[in-house]
Amino acid sequence: MMDPMPHHPAAPVGAPTLSRRRLLGSAAGALVLGVALPGRAVRAEAQGPAEGAGAIAPKPGTRVPAFLEIRPDGTVRFLSPFVEGGQGIATGMAQIVGEELDVDPARFLVECAPPGPDYAVVNGIRMTGGSFSTRSSYALMRQLGATARDMLLRAAAARLKVREAELTTRDGTVIHAASGRSLAYGALATDAMALKPNEAASLRPPETFRYIGRPVARIDVRDKSTGRAVYAIDQAVEGMLYAAVAHAPHPGTEPVGIDNEATVRAMPGVHSVHRLPGAVAVAADSWWRARKAVEALSVRWSRPKPTGLDTVAADFSSDGLLAALKASAEAGHVAEAEGDAGAAFAGAAKVIEAEYAAPYLAHAQLEPPSAIARVNGDGTLDVWLPNQMPELFQAVSAKVAGVEPDKVRLHSPMLGGFFGRHFIYENGNPFPQAILLAKATGRPVKVLWSREEEFARDGLRPLSFSRFRAALDAAGHPTAIEARTVGEGPIGRYFGVLMKTPVDPSAVEGIVEKPYAIPNRRMTFTKVAHPVTIAFWRSVGHSMNDAFYESFLDEVAQAGGHDPFDLRVALLKDKPRHLRLLREVADLAGGWKRGPYEAEGGKRARGVALASPFGSETATIAEVSVAEGEARVHNLWIAFDPGSVVNPAIVKAQVESAAALGTSSVLFEQVVYRDGVRQSQNFDTYPILRREHMPAVHVRIVESGAPMGGVGEPGLPGVPPAILNAVAALTGQRVRTLPIANTRLAGA
Repeated sequence: MMDPMPHHPAAPVGAPTLSRRRLLGSAAGALVLGVALPGRAVRAEAQGPAEGAGAIAPKPGTRVPAFLEIRPDGTVRFLSPFVEGGQGIATGMAQIVGEELDVDPARFLVECAPPGPDYAVVNGIRMTGGSFSTRSSYALMRQLGATARDMLLRAAAARLKVREAELTTRDGTVIHAASGRSLAYGALATDAMALKPNEAASLRPPETFRYIGRPVARIDVRDKSTGRAVYAIDQAVEGMLYAAVAHAPHPGTEPVGIDNEATVRAMPGVHSVHRLPGAVAVAADSWWRARKAVEALSVRWSRPKPTGLDTVAADFSSDGLLAALKASAEAGHVAEAEGDAGAAFAGAAKVIEAEYAAPYLAHAQLEPPSAIARVNGDGTLDVWLPNQMPELFQAVSAKVAGVEPDKVRLHSPMLGGFFGRHFIYENGNPFPQAILLAKATGRPVKVLWSREEEFARDGLRPLSFSRFRAALDAAGHPTAIEARTVGEGPIGRYFGVLMKTPVDPSAVEGIVEKPYAIPNRRMTFTKVAHPVTIAFWRSVGHSMNDAFYESFLDEVAQAGGHDPFDLRVALLKDKPRHLRLLREVADLAGGWKRGPYEAEGGKRARGVALASPFGSETATIAEVSVAEGEARVHNLWIAFDPGSVVNPAIVKAQVESAAALGTSSVLFEQVVYRDGVRQSQNFDTYPILRREHMPAVHVRIVESGAPMGGVGEPGLPGVPPAILNAVAALTGQRVRTLPIANTRLAGA
């Protein structure tokens, strides 16, 4: 388990959300359309009433996953079920809908839809994540555009008194070629609005596509490059206070006293001092004054539990937790089983085993978390906050405020990146603090976490550990593989009650269901809960597990006397899709050569890895050198097969950005706990990829025609193992505990 607002001035942040009556009035002369699907009533009851455009259904008992508004001036407003956060979903949705509607995507105004069951297009829920947005809605969005175009054609036929078959469309205009007459979509919107949608309207043949499959320019580029793009950190509400927060040094502890509260209250601009769950806050007339004041507070905190793993105890450390994971002797639950692994090991010519571990990782986003809350005189609540699940945040906001969900108007700005950061992680978000402070002060309050507070409270990718064994026959080919994974994943933590298995898929993905023809397999999972707040992180379990598995597969190749590329070819002989990717990436890299070999500046070597994340397939080759004991990655070649694509330029950009994050994570990143405290407090103590370490990334998109897979995350998982395998080929050192920076490498 990740492009902002379009080319139009944003409404003032303080403007109230339109009521259903006002929205109907403003939509007069416009076509507001949704695709009707069965099953809305059940989800509506579970999620609460829709608001705004989400409350307008073309008929009772239906679910409307998206709305189009075709305005009299010809512009097209699209209320998207998904949140834009740089992944390009606004452009992609405009391409898909625009293709069938016959409107240039550049003419679309894309906005995030308000909360409501109408937008639950991801398996009955609404979420932007899991690289699932486009593939979950592709068919719906095409039908939406086709249905709208059909209504406009019928409206034009009635207006012009001709047969519908005599009409064509071109970029927002209906044309009657025989008479030379034409009508703009905007002029037909009122008539079209009165027609019953034909939800079986025919779709365009793919061979006629003009926008889908093309590198259409991003519709958000102008706003971003001219400073018109508004992120949560930019937003303001009339009359609001600013609040800065200082959290308890140990999670789970509380403020028990403030020794200088009166002195701080007298500081310039300070409005009030507050105690919050696990934190203290100062509200002031500017955020800088609020921060200086909260830093001046002398707070006495309760003491953490001295020891144990049920909470972040005073002696908790990441090294101690890793030792606990390694020491766990509890029998695991079977995550995958095929053949008879026990018999294969008993008859093996050689058995090899290895242990792999990866550290906690922060999201380390550049946009600090912020939220605005305003309690209104009529008992409603407005909340502005970056998020990936509007309905969930609406429900939690209502609970914090003590009101019903339909009293909460949630505003979802574009995100300064996803990375899995914008879900609800226990005490990892500032919006509950903003709500509590707005209630306490009687004024709108904007809470902005400092960089240090973000690093202290960010939910982390779990520290993880897996132990592998492989059985080899006399020819050095693997006949069996076993893996024991110990720890916890975010799906089990946050959605465990919905799971029908004790195996957490987010803890074992990337280890199970690999494509290789190893006949006997046994993979198990043993849950050991983390005391810290864990989170989804870009590509989730794949981000470390593919590194473990693909690195160990190279160890298997070496133990059997085989080239790692050739072994993969042999194990994929019955998997044409994967085999093609291997050959494509080798061709992209100018041919496979493991090395070490002489290159510019000295010796280099290459590593290869495959990954199958989020419905897509990747093959990656990395080229590395070693200088002064550190790995340097010069090139990454990635062959990427997502089945089919909507916008190849966006796909390429997403693969490149994922490759950068994958490189950063394997080379440098780690969150370390000592004495119950995170040691990383800012980017100076949390190293990330610097410009001089960024490799050249070469991407080849391979459209196999398989069902559409994800794009935002799949480029990452193959990068760490390819780099690890290249380092091993160059130095002979197999790094099994990440990051590589913790190991001083020998020069080749």
